[in-house]
Amino acid sequence: MISVTCVAPVNIALIKYWGKRHEDLILPVNDSISMTLSTDELCAKTTVTASETFERNRMWLNGEEVPFEEGSRLQRCLKEVHRLAVAKGSQKVPPSWKLHIASVNNFPTAAGLASSAAGYACLVYSLSRLYDIPLNEELTTVARQGSGSACRSLYGGFVQWHRGALDNGSDSVAKQIAPSDHWPDMHVLILVVNDARKKTASTRGMQQSVKTSQLIKHRVDQVVPDRITKLRQAIRSHDFQTFAEITMKDSNQFHAVALDTYPPCVYMNDVSHSIVSFVHDYNERMGSYHAAYTFDAGPNACLYVLAENVPHLLSAVQKVFPNDLTDGSTYLRGLPIPEVENTESSKIDSLDVHAKNAFRYIIHTKVGEGPSELGAESLLMNGLPLEH
Repeated sequence: MISVTCVAPVNIALIKYWGKRHEDLILPVNDSISMTLSTDELCAKTTVTASETFERNRMWLNGEEVPFEEGSRLQRCLKEVHRLAVAKGSQKVPPSWKLHIASVNNFPTAAGLASSAAGYACLVYSLSRLYDIPLNEELTTVARQGSGSACRSLYGGFVQWHRGALDNGSDSVAKQIAPSDHWPDMHVLILVVNDARKKTASTRGMQQSVKTSQLIKHRVDQVVPDRITKLRQAIRSHDFQTFAEITMKDSNQFHAVALDTYPPCVYMNDVSHSIVSFVHDYNERMGSYHAAYTFDAGPNACLYVLAENVPHLLSAVQKVFPNDLTDGSTYLRGLPIPEVENTESSKIDSLDVHAKNAFRYIIHTKVGEGPSELGAESLLMNGLPLEH
């Protein structure tokens, strides 16, 4: 019996991936750029155990067994990793041995927090460690076939997923733009409005957008290429002003495409729109971009902010969106917020209250590294999941 356990991060897109040019291979219609978040606050954890005594492949997600069906994305990832192992000549695990896999997220699944990206990245990385396959661009093509954005979670820092041009998808790979220590003071406040499963799954929403949206065609051809170039430069030069503007504009356009889809895909809600209004008002009062919002396919907001501005931004958030649980550890999660003297409190004193108890909780995190192996820690005992 051979076992490995790994963790992999969530990534949040700055320039969004939305729409596929090939459904089975999960080839995107445009390039995308994301920031990887620290695994200390948000991660998927996966144990893969191989044994000659296992009768069949099995998998458990958050304690519930899920089908290991032929032709599924899960099976496709496993077959691709087997192919790479054979090509490399790896003999660490006999190919006839079956696998038991257990995976858990420390955040809600399918709530618009990129759970599938972290999950498939963790699966593929764990399999790569089991079969002794190095992390490279080819491995990102495997993760991509599980969940498109998963390819970006195989690297830390800032990552670009290249659309590619080849029909077989071999050039649709993820590449790191800059590691996490390039811009270490880039932080994120995640305002969790709703952690329930979203009504329209991303896969279904993308299919409908490609079929029915006119705006998506303009976005792919005329907008994204220029934004990719400018955002890459902003990241390299630590230009938060350009970073913030592009990030917010691209989030807005992504949701405009979702609404241009027929029937429309509605992912944001009234609280989400209140957050957008708040951020623009806040930045105007501060005299420059101090915060940048982005929304994936869900109502939850990710606010990018430099470390020095986190306490002031959080104060403004709590003033505009007061919560009865603001003193409880279950409401403010993640990295501690430093106590600093607020010399600019007058700029937010007149901010209007938008909604009370609007968020379930707030997560404070920052840019982080890619997947890692945990050593002896395991989610399986004798091939069966532990109670978590």
